[in-house]
Amino acid sequence: MAVAKRSRPAIENATLYLMPAIPTSIRVWPGKPYPLGATWDGRGVNFALYSEHATRVDLCLFESAAATSESVCIALPERTDLVWHGYFPDLRPGHVYGYRVHGPYDPQAGHRFNPHKIVLDPYAKEIARATAWGDEMFAYRVGDPQQDLSFDDRDNAATAPLAAVIDPAFTWSDDRSPNTPWHQTVIYELHVKGLTRLHPEVPEELRGTFTAVGSEPVVRHLQQLGVTAVELLPVHQHVDDRHLVERGLRNYWGYNTIGFFAPDLAFKSPDFGTTTDQFKTMVRNLHAAGIEVILDVVYNHTGEGNHLGPMLSFRGIDNAAYLPAVRTGSAVLRGLHGLRQHVQHAEPARAAAHHGQPEVLGAGDARRRVPIRSGQHVGAGAARRR
Repeated sequence: MAVAKRSRPAIENATLYLMPAIPTSIRVWPGKPYPLGATWDGRGVNFALYSEHATRVDLCLFESAAATSESVCIALPERTDLVWHGYFPDLRPGHVYGYRVHGPYDPQAGHRFNPHKIVLDPYAKEIARATAWGDEMFAYRVGDPQQDLSFDDRDNAATAPLAAVIDPAFTWSDDRSPNTPWHQTVIYELHVKGLTRLHPEVPEELRGTFTAVGSEPVVRHLQQLGVTAVELLPVHQHVDDRHLVERGLRNYWGYNTIGFFAPDLAFKSPDFGTTTDQFKTMVRNLHAAGIEVILDVVYNHTGEGNHLGPMLSFRGIDNAAYLPAVRTGSAVLRGLHGLRQHVQHAEPARAAAHHGQPEVLGAGDARRRVPIRSGQHVGAGAARRR
């Protein structure tokens, strides 16, 4: 099957992400349900998305991260064990994409599908564009008396977060994790921006980035302190809350994850490759200095918040599977008493395990510390040896 693309205008002053041109004709093959996400194999890209209750999943390709809408949408042709999938021999690393997921909109039954909304691949390993706020980012009509029981049919393609296909190859050379014995370990907890934003020896354009943390002045400083491991406060892609953005503020700490496998675009330095490669380079430089890398991660909620939160990823892909309602007798408490909605991983994890997918989104402690070892694939999607 081949699909012809259509041209669209582009947003001005948006964050740009270099990508190859979208082919005028795109072939679609069945592909495989594993691994989840977008996987480049050197010849094409396999896309796989878990959704138990969807009736159709469309892969939407964008000319760039600045595009106001997709150039083409292509239905994933196959569904195996609750995973929708397709293989695209004409696509390459750098292509920018999102999904439109079709299904019932019935919040009281736990379903919130809305194909008018582009949603982010939860297994994305590179973020091409962060969320830009507007009422169109919600599946329901903001301000409607029925709240989330109403339905919003505005398109959000101009403001939705987008992912990009990556080439996972990376020159690790002879990189090895130092594996310092615990009784000799000295851990320095740090924030990427907080540690480097005012460092006088780091070039100003690199401050606040992964590149800065792995730079010679910062690494030397850590060694002089006797540090053997750094624990990075959240570096996964997070969402800056709307009420903060509207006040000119940011979610500094980042405990509002929306992309558990993607390093945060906010920590990317200019003109130094992908965010993923910059993260890997930082890890390699720290390891070379005898410093281990530990991630501080939170798996018990997402940046989509409670039942009145936006539709960014999980909620639009399969709300009933990822963000289930809490039932008390005959009542349905759709927002966990107004607190952040817990993420349900049981069904996605079982599907992933069936295909050999690491259960990195598994249930567990609210706050986990995950050391990065060479050859290990972790939540940030950036420590896999090639």
